[in-house]
Amino acid sequence: MSIASHSYHWMKTGFRPAKSRLSRWNATAGQIIQRCAALKKMTDDQLERYSLELRWRAKSGEPLKKIMPEAYALVRESAWRTLKMEHFPVQLMGGIALFEGGIAEMQTGEGKTLTAVLPAYLRALMGKGCHVITVNDYLAKRDSEIMGPVFNKLGLSVGCITADMEDEDRRIAYGLDVTYGTANEMGFDFLRDRIRIGASAPGQLEQAITNHKNSGKEPLVQRGNYFALIDEADSVLIDEARTPLIIGLIQPNDAASVNLFRWSNRATHQLESEVDYVYEPKKRSSYLTDQGCRKILLMAKPSLLDSIDTERIYKQVEQSLVARFGFLKDRDYVVVDDEVVIVDESTGRMMEGRKWQDGLHQSIEAQEHVPITAATGQAARITVQSFFQNYTHLAGMTGTAALAEKEIKKTYKVSVTSIPTHRPGIRKGSQARIFKTMHAKRMAVVEEIERLRLKRCPILVGTPSVEASEALGDLLAMKAIPHQILNAKYHEQEAEIVRKAGEPARVTIATNMAGRGTDILLKDDVRANGGLHVIATEMHTSARIDRQLIGRSARQGDPGHYQFFLSLEDELLRCLELSQLEKLSKSAKADKNGELSAGWLSFFKNTQDFLEKLHRKQRRDMLKQEKNRIEMFHKMGLDPYLEWTE
Repeated sequence: MSIASHSYHWMKTGFRPAKSRLSRWNATAGQIIQRCAALKKMTDDQLERYSLELRWRAKSGEPLKKIMPEAYALVRESAWRTLKMEHFPVQLMGGIALFEGGIAEMQTGEGKTLTAVLPAYLRALMGKGCHVITVNDYLAKRDSEIMGPVFNKLGLSVGCITADMEDEDRRIAYGLDVTYGTANEMGFDFLRDRIRIGASAPGQLEQAITNHKNSGKEPLVQRGNYFALIDEADSVLIDEARTPLIIGLIQPNDAASVNLFRWSNRATHQLESEVDYVYEPKKRSSYLTDQGCRKILLMAKPSLLDSIDTERIYKQVEQSLVARFGFLKDRDYVVVDDEVVIVDESTGRMMEGRKWQDGLHQSIEAQEHVPITAATGQAARITVQSFFQNYTHLAGMTGTAALAEKEIKKTYKVSVTSIPTHRPGIRKGSQARIFKTMHAKRMAVVEEIERLRLKRCPILVGTPSVEASEALGDLLAMKAIPHQILNAKYHEQEAEIVRKAGEPARVTIATNMAGRGTDILLKDDVRANGGLHVIATEMHTSARIDRQLIGRSARQGDPGHYQFFLSLEDELLRCLELSQLEKLSKSAKADKNGELSAGWLSFFKNTQDFLEKLHRKQRRDMLKQEKNRIEMFHKMGLDPYLEWTE
């Protein structure tokens, strides 16, 4: 658009930036739809030749901004021919926002996957690669398979990166025009390429990455970082950003270390809280008191521990205390084939291959009495924030960006704009119900499920952990209520469970696996009965995760309903001191069914706010620390992402 056009929309909206952008994008969307009429007359071959012409123009230096209306019209026509889906004006607006390098807040159910094809196609015309980032392998594979034909019809190639791929397959996938994958996989490939290059002079390093060559050594997997389009941007840029991506340096276990892990686990059971040690649930940390140190020093130990210095023993006991009190089986991790596998809190999925650092993972293995794996040092490391700051162009979309707008803007230097919905939302919510005990809450949830099943409504019950989903499932089984459980243990049946979740009277109990990216389709008789009913059995550590669960209902103008069921024994409150929880329980006056007044909801919201602020500070501190280290390594002429070993 011309400067005059920008000025027109600026004045039309009263000089309000967000409103001005929406007005301008809406006008451009109208122009794109008008262009589609002429494309309807073209054959498939003519459509592909037109696409090749756009690619030639882009590579010849014509600004992508000028090409955009033609490119988006082509994508819209291709989507119709391959998927029988046509971009709505609001999806075109979202696509324009993404091209301009912002975060588009599009409500759940508004077709973000289809919207992503627009800027991905346009940026891919440059031939420098386009990375579409999703929150898990399942969605990356699904989206690449569904949207692949849209790109293919226009002459572009599409690939997908998953955790089980070999290097050569990864190299091929990155060489295609558009590559789908997760932030973890692409981040680790970025680090592995730095390791392949090794300790080079800064100029040689950048040249190797730019040219995609490695001086006769093992070839690089990626071909640079040109454009990243992040689906569920707040999850990737915020929730995952508290944990850096680390490639471990295996440190083979010796008999003394294995004995230390197992002995430390046993030793924690001989220590007295507040006397020998202090555990801080809000920080998930512990420390030994002077008396605790003396007790550890005097305890009988295996002779193998004689070779280990006392400070290391103290530190390992403290880690064992954190493992014992801060991490729960079937919430933070699961045990699969005698192996401890981390479960991602925000997605509910297993993070195979990931390990906690500094002996924590081995402490949990000792606690679970499974084989102790080798501890890991650090060969390479990068935070999620730094990884995405390496891209020339960055954009993202999500249904819950506004709640983290300030942090996104400050960290990634991109704006957040809310895109209007295609149809008005008609989701309804009921007053949260709060109970004194977990058991009273779960019994109330079972009663509510029975009531809704009589109305033939499909019900999605959100739980915070594997353990919670299975405990509720046991109660339903006792009442002979048919149900399906979707958690990290049953991930292989995910597609089938989700496909049936919208059927009349269907009960689906799920962790956060049924949150982001899950589209539960409804039939007409279900819509007539009020649509999908979501029961949230706990509040999470972030309101954005709660909103994602709620967003499974009332998608694309469908009816839907949600309600929270909470208790004073919920996992959210485990960040509080034990004495504080006991005081709360004594002051809570419940009715005969164990239910408390609605006024208790503010207590849960305040706790959630506290945790959000704490996690925000952790991300800020980690980013500041990494920036300082990067500056130091640059001054030393070293790759800032290597040689982090302490």
